[in-house]
Amino acid sequence: MGSAGAQTVLAQDVSTLLQTNACSACHQATTRAVGPAWKEIADRYRDGSKTAAQLSESIKSGGSGTWGQIPMPPQAHLSEPDRIAIAQWILANH
Repeated sequence: MGSAGAQTVLAQDVSTLLQTNACSACHQATTRAVGPAWKEIADRYRDGSKTAAQLSESIKSGGSGTWGQIPMPPQAHLSEPDRIAIAQWILANH
């Protein structure tokens, strides 16, 4: 499978993770919902100021104040590989 095929598999896997873990309840591709859009996150960190590993830690621990007043609850139940996959997908695809 070529690189494009591998990216399609990753996108499908991440899409399943986002739905299974209700990420899409607060985040959308290009429109701000409860939380920032995936594109907003990617645009903010496109300069390399946050790596996928760092974004993964933000997903794990949650936070408040970075994107407004509504806090993101911790997602500690997600495994590190799943968090990394989501973070890489956000940074690479938006």
